Amino acid sequence: MVAWPAGLPDAPGIRLGAAELLALREGAGGKVRHRPLTRRAGAVPARTQGAGMDLREIRAYVAGDDPRRLDPAATARTGHPHIRSLHEDRDDTILLVADFRAPMLWGTGVALRSVRAARHLAQAGWRVAGRGGSVALLMADGPRLAELAGGSGDGQMAAVCNAMARQHDHALQAPGHAPLAEALVRAMRLSPGGGRVLVATCLDGLHGSEAALATLARRRSVTLALMLDDAELQPPRGPLAVSDGQHSRLVRLSAPDTGADLARLRALGATVTEVRP
Repeated sequence: MVAWPAGLPDAPGIRLGAAELLALREGAGGKVRHRPLTRRAGAVPARTQGAGMDLREIRAYVAGDDPRRLDPAATARTGHPHIRSLHEDRDDTILLVADFRAPMLWGTGVALRSVRAARHLAQAGWRVAGRGGSVALLMADGPRLAELAGGSGDGQMAAVCNAMARQHDHALQAPGHAPLAEALVRAMRLSPGGGRVLVATCLDGLHGSEAALATLARRRSVTLALMLDDAELQPPRGPLAVSDGQHSRLVRLSAPDTGADLARLRALGATVTEVRP
């Protein structure tokens, strides 16, 4: 954990800059383009094919099509079975949850866990914004939460990036230890039904929040992006001196076995990904 009550060092990997999050737009890719179903000039695909109410096209029946979608008029007119292909509206929304609490303000590599978490969230947000989807933000840095309502476009992502940079500065100056449960409960209200929630945190940051996570995962699509540190992947060899200021001892570090913890989180209904440095 780190804390600078009087001033912040402007060091890459420790202080989070909005500029670096804005620059991630270039690597997120542009808007997704699909090949239209027709070669007619000016034709563009509207929405993905599904089981909605709006007509997409009427086409010849092929093996595997749902016979319940047969179009009687087209079938009678042509003498061959034709089906109605329909549109389905899909809700492309994501709520980014940034954990800036004390367990995340730590790192042995080139960046704190919290900085890497913000970068990971920004990349995901830029991808959704590039598709025209909606991005919202929720940040936890201790006893209080900060949020940004959902919106779309580059302007919304610029607001997301600036908000994360400001809140990260606040967290460095006053690290908090409150459980993540309150943020997960709040995420239920901010994320619409059918929306996705991406939580960037660490394994030890989820203690005491399993019940809230299970409730959220039952009603939303939740992904946990767990920030791994260099020391967790390749612990230093040899004994290390550890002191709390009064007592000292030599210890040897070993890579943690997280298999059981990850299985427990997945059993709660969340998708779990480990984000390596």
